[in-house]
Amino acid sequence: MILYNRYNFYRNTYCEFTEVNSEMCSQSPNYVSKSGSKYIFTEEGVYRISNHWGRAAKCKWRLVSSTNSSQRTKAGFAKWSSFYRDNDNEPLYCIFVDANLSTVAYKHKEESDAANIYRTATETTKRIREIRNLLKNRKWLQHFPEGTHQEVLHSVVSEMINSGKPLAIIKSNLMRHFTAQS
Repeated sequence: MILYNRYNFYRNTYCEFTEVNSEMCSQSPNYVSKSGSKYIFTEEGVYRISNHWGRAAKCKWRLVSSTNSSQRTKAGFAKWSSFYRDNDNEPLYCIFVDANLSTVAYKHKEESDAANIYRTATETTKRIREIRNLLKNRKWLQHFPEGTHQEVLHSVVSEMINSGKPLAIIKSNLMRHFTAQS
């Protein structure tokens, strides 16, 4: 396991920063990137003040926020132990969907104790896009018996998360299951 610090945290890493009040970051930054992101280093971790989160250079840095602020520039803090290696070749990510089937997210396998299937970053992105589309556009459910839509949706999403099967196969198998029951 790699120990991250101020000299290597920006090299192919994944991290979830926790949003903090930007006033906590009032001291002058230790480093300012070419894109204008400011970094303040501490013994415990790093503060980042930035107007862009998600992909940052060769990193995946997410900002976990408890507010829906429209403020463009936000500040986040992450402990050094919250950084994990990232690359495009290894299956490092698993997908989570909340119980209400309203949000889809991913986590690095180092921060997840779930027994989910792990995928590469590219596979994870593609699968999340498919799941979001399923949840947003539910017209496809009309092909299933009335009264089973929520059950079907849960089954399809669960199968999408826990298998590598293509969506078309998952839907087809479910349709056969419901056809056989009627």
